[in-house]
This record gives sequence, structure tokens and C-alpha cells, in this order.
Amino acid sequence: MGRVMRYDEGAAKRIVALSDTPEMRAQRRKVIELLAPQERWRVLDLGCGPGHLARDLAQAVGPHGSVCGVDVSEEMLAIASHDDIELVHVEGTTLPFEAGAFDAAVATQVYEFVEEIEAALAELYRVLRPRAKAVILDTDWDSLVWHSTDDARMRRVLDGWRERVADPPLPRTLSRHLRNAGFEIDRGEVFAIFDPCGRADSYSARQIEHLGASAVGVPESQIDAWAADLRHLAHTDEYFFSLNRYIFVASKPT
Repeated sequence: MGRVMRYDEGAAKRIVALSDTPEMRAQRRKVIELLAPQERWRVLDLGCGPGHLARDLAQAVGPHGSVCGVDVSEEMLAIASHDDIELVHVEGTTLPFEAGAFDAAVATQVYEFVEEIEAALAELYRVLRPRAKAVILDTDWDSLVWHSTDDARMRRVLDGWRERVADPPLPRTLSRHLRNAGFEIDRGEVFAIFDPCGRADSYSARQIEHLGASAVGVPESQIDAWAADLRHLAHTDEYFFSLNRYIFVASKPT
């Protein structure tokens, strides 16, 4: 079993807040556009989190299709509960489905938190039917540019966050991992989050709370000072945040 990042109740609530931002709504629209789900498809949402993407997919596949969301976090699944989607709790990388059970799959910001990436992708390959499509989105955390008045403190906080991530620059090697699993890569895109304002409802503003609370080994006093600095920059029009996410559209050959 590969270690997968898990979320307690507090973290789950922070993820819900992050998911309900303009940037994440745009990200979900991009993922659905690239997947191009068809009516009657059975779609797997790996690491479904609070279920926003799964519910959007359920509308796209219609009443004769179905969407199954899986997650390692029971707190997330409780939040995601919805009549239109099936939800399954999983442990590690093993998926409790028959081979070829799904017509398509999505995995957004999941594999960067999985230690045994080869095993996880092999499972994804197994549960997809031939000619099925998968859309995979992960962040390269080294692409993060976040303006601060204290660069050393910013590095300490971000290094503490990276301790939570199994492979912070995963997208750089994801092509190889996908091909090793048997997939063909059909397309790639960059989804950039650029925020020069830091408004309270933005992804980056809400990430201040989540990333700060998740950073490993950083004293609370430094986290508080880091967060206060960023919020001050937002109020004085000196804010800057930029982060790249990379989307891979892959298919299972016949």
C-alpha cells in the first residue's frame, strides 16, 4: 500500500473552502472540457475530496451514466455525500473494482501525495476499459512564486508544506510514469493560478490558512507572522501569487 495524504476534520473543512473559489471552479471546468464525458459513461473520480468535480461529472454523463468517487478520507466522503454519485472509501493505492469497470477517470491533485506512484497508476490502468481516457492534474510545487517581505521565512513554511507532499515536482516525471503503466499521452496543458490581488475569496488567500496549518516543523509564531505578512501585502496592493498545475490527458490503448 502506498502512503497517501489524509485529511482530518479541520483539514477537510479547509479543503472545502479552497474548492469553493473561482480558480478551482475554473479548474474543474477545464478538467471536464478535456475529459469530454459522454452520456452513459461510468466515470471514476480518484481522490474526489468534497465531491464538487464528481457532481459536475454526474450532470455531464446524465441519468444513464454514473460517477464513482473514491477517497482515503472518510471526512471528505461525508462532505461529498450526494444522491447523484457513488462514494467508496479506499485504503492506499488498491482500487476495489473489476478490471475495465470504467469508461473514463479523473485524478486532480492526487498523485503528488501518493508515494507508490507506479502501483497507483497500474491500478488506474487496470480498472479502465480499452480506449478509455484519463485526465490527471498535479501541481509542481517548485513553480510556486509567492511574494513575501521575509524570503527565508517563506522558504521555511513552504519546506514544511513539502514535507506533506510525497513528490512535490511530480509533473516533471509523470509522463514516464504514465507510459510505464501502459498509457498513451494524448495531450498536455498548463493550468496556471495567478493572483496579483489576494482577495479573501481567492484560492491563494484561502491557501494561507490551509498551507500554514499543514506545514510540518514550523513554529506557530512563524506561521502567524508569515500569514499576517501576506495579508498585509494584499491590503497594500503588493500581493503576488503564481502556481502552475499540469494536466495530462492519457488513454488506455486497445
